[in-house]
Amino acid sequence: MKAGIATLGCKVNQYESQVMMDMLCAHGFEPIDDGQQADVFIVNSCTVTGTSDKKVRQTVRRARREHPDAVMILTGCMPQAFPKECESIEEADIVIGNANRDRLLDYIEDFMRSHQRIVAIGSHSREYGSESSVSGMNERTRAYIKIEDGCNRFCTYCIIPYARGRVRSRRPEEIRAEAQRIGQHYREVVLVGINLSAYGSDIGSDLLEAVRAAASAEGIERVRLGSLEPDLTPDELIDGLAKEPKFCPQFHLAIQSGCDATLRRMNRRYDTAQFRHVCEKIRLTFDNPSITTDIMVGFAGETEEEFAASLAFAKEIGFARAHVFAYSRRKGTRADTFPDQVDEREKSRRSERMIEATSATAAAFLHSQVGQTVHLLAEREVEPGIFEGYTENYTPARIRGQQLSGQIIRAKGTDVGDGFVMCEPLA
Repeated sequence: MKAGIATLGCKVNQYESQVMMDMLCAHGFEPIDDGQQADVFIVNSCTVTGTSDKKVRQTVRRARREHPDAVMILTGCMPQAFPKECESIEEADIVIGNANRDRLLDYIEDFMRSHQRIVAIGSHSREYGSESSVSGMNERTRAYIKIEDGCNRFCTYCIIPYARGRVRSRRPEEIRAEAQRIGQHYREVVLVGINLSAYGSDIGSDLLEAVRAAASAEGIERVRLGSLEPDLTPDELIDGLAKEPKFCPQFHLAIQSGCDATLRRMNRRYDTAQFRHVCEKIRLTFDNPSITTDIMVGFAGETEEEFAASLAFAKEIGFARAHVFAYSRRKGTRADTFPDQVDEREKSRRSERMIEATSATAAAFLHSQVGQTVHLLAEREVEPGIFEGYTENYTPARIRGQQLSGQIIRAKGTDVGDGFVMCEPLA
């Protein structure tokens, strides 16, 4: 039988989709190729914004048109956070949340036997489940390892604690075991989680121990981290990471806003002074690190003065890359009820200004990589004899050569192209 998956959302969702596909393949299914009909089709949903929900519905309906005879399954964050809304999506034969995805095969068998629609959305447990284990990430050159789930923060704009439950961490020995399996085929792993910085707070461990567990696996040469919380990135963690030779000095610190008043309304746990300190510490401790971020504009109540402060702070920090997005009201969150919501035209205007500013800092960072000695993981051939990949600080880079895919090459940045650094190999 053939199975297909459409994945919406974050790296954690991508990892969990691979878990589900591995589970199906272990029981005789084969992944569909382009144009093939699926016997089972899964939509792994995201619900971070109202726009995400709309996209989920569209994806389910399109999948039903393209695979009319498939068992259609809707899972992920949207059913977990909004079970009633997802129950009304009639195109889905099976609707399950994040908490009971480990019973996926049972639900498929039950539906094939009875042809009775299944809606089963359980509650999250207090401990990390045993379902997470992957063989790799399909055609990718790097693999993800999910090490944490859940969030205790309750930012006023965010629905994720309701979709994911409380913080639950994976044991270091399990991380090492999965990295050992992945190391047979991959050189680099990325540790991901819903609130990655909170890793270990429930089991007496910490993020540094998780990095060391992954780095100790045979075959793994590079370990990098997903998104981090600035207030949970202390000097001790930065110093410890600098002593791990396999750690990649790329730090994604989600600032959300560069204005302290806005950060307080968001219920973020840090201010700009603390964020600035973390960035300064990283740059003092590591040789040629990169700092990337997410920046929200147009949050409820954001004045022109507050936006100007956020814009100035983004320019000051000089991010290597920034994901800029407009605030989207999310039913079920506190911010949805806040007064002084910013209109959509103003959000668009502020997005354009922030993108212009952060594009300039990204360009400056790219130019700073010329002359640097780097280690490039070549991933794909983009032109005959030219391979593209990423350096240890996650700078997009290209290099000339033959059959380089999957190799880590010592090189020197020589020029800047359109969004990448051109490199020459070194001995």
